[in-house]
Amino acid sequence: MESMLLQLIVTLFVFVSFLNKGNAGITSTFIRSEWPSIDIPIDNEEFAVPKGHNAPQQVHITQGDYDGKAVIISWITADAPEPSKVVYGTSEKTYEFTAEGRASNYTFHKYKSGYIHHCLVGGLQYNTKYYYKIGSGDSAREFWFKTPPKIDLDSPYKFGIIGDLGQTYNSLSTLQHYMQSGAEAVLFVGDLSYADRYRYNDVGLRWDTWGRFVERSAAYQPWIWSAGNHEIEYFPYMGEVTPFRSFLERYATPYLASKSSNPLWYAIRRASAHIIVLSSYSPFVKYTPQWEWLREELKRVDREKTPWLIVLMHIPLYNSNEAHYMEGESMRAVFESWFVHYKVDVVFAGHVHAYERSYRVSNIHYNITSGDRYPVPDKAAPVYITVGDGGNQEGLAGRFTDPQPDYSAFREASYGHSTFEIKNRTHAFYHWNRNDDGKKSPTDSFVLHNQYWGSSLRRRKLKKRHNLIRSTVDGISFD
Repeated sequence: MESMLLQLIVTLFVFVSFLNKGNAGITSTFIRSEWPSIDIPIDNEEFAVPKGHNAPQQVHITQGDYDGKAVIISWITADAPEPSKVVYGTSEKTYEFTAEGRASNYTFHKYKSGYIHHCLVGGLQYNTKYYYKIGSGDSAREFWFKTPPKIDLDSPYKFGIIGDLGQTYNSLSTLQHYMQSGAEAVLFVGDLSYADRYRYNDVGLRWDTWGRFVERSAAYQPWIWSAGNHEIEYFPYMGEVTPFRSFLERYATPYLASKSSNPLWYAIRRASAHIIVLSSYSPFVKYTPQWEWLREELKRVDREKTPWLIVLMHIPLYNSNEAHYMEGESMRAVFESWFVHYKVDVVFAGHVHAYERSYRVSNIHYNITSGDRYPVPDKAAPVYITVGDGGNQEGLAGRFTDPQPDYSAFREASYGHSTFEIKNRTHAFYHWNRNDDGKKSPTDSFVLHNQYWGSSLRRRKLKKRHNLIRSTVDGISFD
């Protein structure tokens, strides 16, 4: 009897300890019944060229300034440059305004691109639906987009997160499911077309098919771009040795608005979020341009205006999959202490073709001679989320390390996308949605508490401020 009681007490103690720590990581046992990881045939209707001579195609938009009152609209015309002109307005088929852009093209081996147009449309009103038209005559095409709410502490907003997309039937499933999510902009964490898996002229052709593939979403809402390893395209065998050439020609970013010297790293503010985009494959160690820029950009973050601080990169800093294991360690060693110091809320990455979410942990005390050797719980640290599961032809990364590390909260090798829905300055809802045999299946979710406004100190200040406002309304003012 005593031994049974002792056993019960021990069991209860372990259970309570488990609840207090909250560190019971889950490795999903779900086995994906997937479509083959092969690209959709190049002549498939999913890649259909728009009808009409020289019709605009591969239309996509991204944020065009620091604060969300501008967009960059990009498209390609195959046969002639045409005027790089966008007409737009707030009523359908009534275009009050005109913006002029620029057009260019490039060659890659013997492939010659169409004419790539980039047009900055600025001076927009917040929280407004705009209709726009590009092209001329019978070949003109019409689209729309909605601007975000103004920069404000409590501006709600819903982001989608997609990475490593490619152009397979699994990619199509991810894109279709994302478009049903109600999200208003995509945070894209690198590896777009996977065109670099082809050779010679087919590289350029597969950039074209991917542009037409994502147009169904990217023409109507901004995709915030970051570059991955499949955008490098370093091919000495065919004389192409300029990194990121296709990506930089086709996908503009508003890097100058955040005082960046390079389109591959930049920052934007949107609604109540400050979003920082980093380049995992550009120099980032001390005194490099990216390092210098990030140091200054983090100082510019104002959590009294944009309480949510989000970082995008391609290589995850924390990854317990055998694929790409430890590849993010050098960037972690350089930037992790900054992320903790500035209380970054969440870091999104791709690269590993699986899904994984961490607890709030850090490993900033470790060095080569002393310190903690393992990540430790850290309330000031970000949550690290890997969403490299868009659906590309390389397939899933199904081999996780065993046992599951203490820092890993949930992991699964399936295709899907995430949403990050900001409700106010203190709370956001996060969901990862698995593509389960053609169905969207919400699989992992949690409530994220803001690092700056979620602390008890901030809550007390917020309560005091609200009480002061309420007292003033009641006719009582305080000095």
